[in-house]
Amino acid sequence: MGFPSFMKDDRLIAAGLGLTTVGFLFAMRTILEYYRDEAEIKPTPPKTQYITQDTEDSLKLNTLESLLSHYNFAIRDTALKIIAGRAVNDSSVIYHLLWGITRKDYEERMEALRALTFAMEDKDTFQEPLSVLNNPKAYSALIRSLELCLDDVKHEKLDDPLYDEYYLRDIGERRCLMLASQLVHRYGVDKLVQAGFVEKWLAKQPWGDDDEERQNNFAMYLERRKNRISDICFHLRATKAGRKALAKAKLTNKMRKKRDRSDHIKVVLEISMTNEDSHDGISRAEFVPRVNDQSAEEQRLRRRHREAMVLNDGTHSLGRGDIIEREHDSNS
Repeated sequence: MGFPSFMKDDRLIAAGLGLTTVGFLFAMRTILEYYRDEAEIKPTPPKTQYITQDTEDSLKLNTLESLLSHYNFAIRDTALKIIAGRAVNDSSVIYHLLWGITRKDYEERMEALRALTFAMEDKDTFQEPLSVLNNPKAYSALIRSLELCLDDVKHEKLDDPLYDEYYLRDIGERRCLMLASQLVHRYGVDKLVQAGFVEKWLAKQPWGDDDEERQNNFAMYLERRKNRISDICFHLRATKAGRKALAKAKLTNKMRKKRDRSDHIKVVLEISMTNEDSHDGISRAEFVPRVNDQSAEEQRLRRRHREAMVLNDGTHSLGRGDIIEREHDSNS
């Protein structure tokens, strides 16, 4: 069979037409899918409603200053957080604020304390803002600021067990104590004691005129007060260095009194009631120890004999006639 006759074969023609039809259908399907995807109206993605880190870093100081005076509270709050985050991450700014809280000028000191407190409270921007204050320079600045607060307001003698003067103290003093309390809870009291918190500020509080009165008022203050001062003092008494500093300042006794255990002896007694068939016919209370060597039957009878009801309408005092015990016989 020659090539021309092979090309005229009906089977070859049918196979070619089938392949052509399949290819045409596949091509048409591909073309239609392409135009369908191109004609689809896709929804536009929403714009971000938050400020990214790149946007924060690109903001200049004059821009942030203008945002601080914006009429929108959310914009002002965001600008404050950005500034606080930059301040915490910049050691030079923290040192400048620490220098500011040691100034004798009251207004300048309050501005620095307000800014430092706000930066330490912004935990969303910086995970551990207190870590920048955990150094001897920061502790010394806080103690120096507390020393300056001693001359701002004159306090009365701390001898009233019912009057808590803490919330009437100056706002600058309370801010310093708040930072000191947070540092104590996070890092302990050792660095606070080394900075001279006890002798430079705590011992200068008006505890009393003589040593005995000071110690009594100080002990009473710790027992009755629940504020930041008492909280710091509790942490001081929990460490050896803190107790030594308190004893040196004559706020506590150096020798601790031994506990008299004889006053704390507890006696547990069981009060039981006798049955009706007793010799004297009246109930009496016996102080007897609990009996543990009774059999199961004896314990059942004992519990049954103690079953009773008390009926009283309140018109008279409770008496023996108001108690109705369960009747039982000796065979039960």
